[in-house]
Amino acid sequence: MAPNISALYQEPPCVGEETGDLACPDLYLNREINWLDFDAKVLDEATDARLPLLEQLKFLAIFHNNLDEFFMVRVANIYRQYRSGAASSSPDRLTPAKQLAEIRRRVLILLARTQDHWRKRLAPQLMDRGVRLVRYADLSEKQRRFLDGYFKNEIYPILTPQAIDPGHPFPTISNTSLNFIIQLRSRDGVTRFARLKCPNNVSRFIFVPRNKEAKTYASLGFNANVRDDDILLLEDLIGEYLASLFPGNAVVCAGLFRITRNTDVEIEEDEADDLLEAVKDLVEQRRFGDVVRLEIAHGTSTELSAFLTKRLGIQPFQIYRIKGPLAFSELMALYGVDRPALKETPFYGGLPGVFQEGDLYTHIRGKDILLYHPYDSFAPVLDFIRRSSEDPGVIAIKQTLYRVGNDSPIVRALIEARRRGKQVTAVVELKARFDEERNITWAEEMEKAGVNVVYGLVGMKIHAKLCLVVRRETDGVTRYAHIGTGNYNASTAKMYTDMGLLTANPDICADVTDLFNVMTGYAHREQYRELLVSPLSMRNALLDMIRNEIALHQQYGNGEIIFKCNQLVDKHLIRALYRASMAGVRVRLQVRGICCLRPGVPGISENIEVTSIVGRFLEHARAYWFNANGEGSLYIGSADLMPRNLDRRIEVLVPILDPGLRSLIRNDILETHLKDNMQAWRLREDGTYLRLAPGKDDEAVNAQDIMALRYGREHA
Repeated sequence: MAPNISALYQEPPCVGEETGDLACPDLYLNREINWLDFDAKVLDEATDARLPLLEQLKFLAIFHNNLDEFFMVRVANIYRQYRSGAASSSPDRLTPAKQLAEIRRRVLILLARTQDHWRKRLAPQLMDRGVRLVRYADLSEKQRRFLDGYFKNEIYPILTPQAIDPGHPFPTISNTSLNFIIQLRSRDGVTRFARLKCPNNVSRFIFVPRNKEAKTYASLGFNANVRDDDILLLEDLIGEYLASLFPGNAVVCAGLFRITRNTDVEIEEDEADDLLEAVKDLVEQRRFGDVVRLEIAHGTSTELSAFLTKRLGIQPFQIYRIKGPLAFSELMALYGVDRPALKETPFYGGLPGVFQEGDLYTHIRGKDILLYHPYDSFAPVLDFIRRSSEDPGVIAIKQTLYRVGNDSPIVRALIEARRRGKQVTAVVELKARFDEERNITWAEEMEKAGVNVVYGLVGMKIHAKLCLVVRRETDGVTRYAHIGTGNYNASTAKMYTDMGLLTANPDICADVTDLFNVMTGYAHREQYRELLVSPLSMRNALLDMIRNEIALHQQYGNGEIIFKCNQLVDKHLIRALYRASMAGVRVRLQVRGICCLRPGVPGISENIEVTSIVGRFLEHARAYWFNANGEGSLYIGSADLMPRNLDRRIEVLVPILDPGLRSLIRNDILETHLKDNMQAWRLREDGTYLRLAPGKDDEAVNAQDIMALRYGREHA
């Protein structure tokens, strides 16, 4: 289905000294290095003393989780290129070896910052406020006696020490598991090694009462109250009792370690008879991909480090020594403690007035409705699908599902709709990375209920966010659609900023119908009435709109392009934006994550401004604006500007046809975010980011705060 992109979009040769060579690698920032710059912004939030302590902890956990995924996917891919001797395929032409070296240099700097902040500031401050993460040595004698019984009765029976010798080969270590490597000496002086895996089916956090004796071992699990407890990590407890696992041997030394494996495993979809089974196999394979990184506790002996390095078959540059807790992302669980004074005041999205009275379908037929989450509650989206599942007039529901979360109300509504005799189709993307197991569970549950479950297209991920409702009404059958920028996930909708359009526009709904037929059957369609759909039409359409903006600017002098997205990597679009800048078009880009475009290059990108916002909410909405000589053309949708989105995914951008909604997005939402000088970072010509701050005479603009205070009321 994917076309030959290089053939479709041949770049004309650059001419003249003024224009420069748009293929020059210096015009492109390396995507991996730029991604690390994004995670550094997350770390900047974690170290912001103005944030409540548990919010700092949350951002620190997010930083580490991001880094884990970065190594599992991106670094794994570069390492594979490095081992195979492949040349660089990115526009910046940085070799795999140089990328790996620069990644390590930057990661070490970032890790030093995280560890310093945790050990010297955040952990001590949390302890002062009653969230006490302690070491075993810090516990009272009474606490230790109780833990002795807890270990012997609850933990010891499930531990499995593994000998490592010629008769017991080095065990396979699963991805991101916590393990001890232990050096032993027998009574006859023989040195031996063993591995011990920390169990992942018991709580890592042991809440030990400080002022009163625990009644049962069960009380040592997670305790949201936390006010009278010390918190001990499970690995610290196990570390105190290692000797009991090896009677007849002395523990010479031990070290905690964790490995990160390559999880970017490909499915041979063309050869898979059953995609569901193939994805189940992939999930299992992912646990045991090639080792990409070894994290080992700081202070672990060089002998143990060398032993692991040799047995894992890794190189020194893949080893990272960690001061503080390993698997820090798991400390996100501590955000769940009941300490509201240490968190931001909870935010609850408003309910636009249109949803508070009257018939929902009548409202949608009368006028397109825009929802902007989390400032607007996600409840109207859930209500739209739930009502449709129960409404006697609804005869069919079609839905895409990418990441729906646990206990999904949308999945439950689809099952209820089928129970009531409606035609229900769910297009489930099984290949949603790290959500495969959850999606498999949902898919199987829906299939059992009789829902028509489709697993997408061979070679494509379905990333579009679509819901189509077909309703029989007095004047015939009417179709309603919801098209969004974010997943149908009620939990993330409280934390991510996303837009969604509810519409009964006949052309848009007809397009959605046709696209579902493409996704579920053998229909082939390259062009749609209103939607832009990848992989066949989206890039070409965006390039055409950029060229049109250039032509209109040359005639009228009012060219303007505004893009708000998560990633900008595609070289064809970057070059088109360079040409727009060179023609004098004002280009403003707000790119949360990776941006490979280099702004501010004289004669090439001096009319391009790039900012990024990292704040309380994850900026996730995608919006693409073209001035079009005052007519205004605006699209929102699921697609970022990356080759994977434009070439290897089903993505959708929908035009905002209502002039009022178009003005709202352009003049309120986009403009406010572009003026942010509190949470925004500006990308400079040298590839570094500068944190913005209001000048002495400037108004302080925090876009997320403004949206939270104003947006819902203004369009209610």
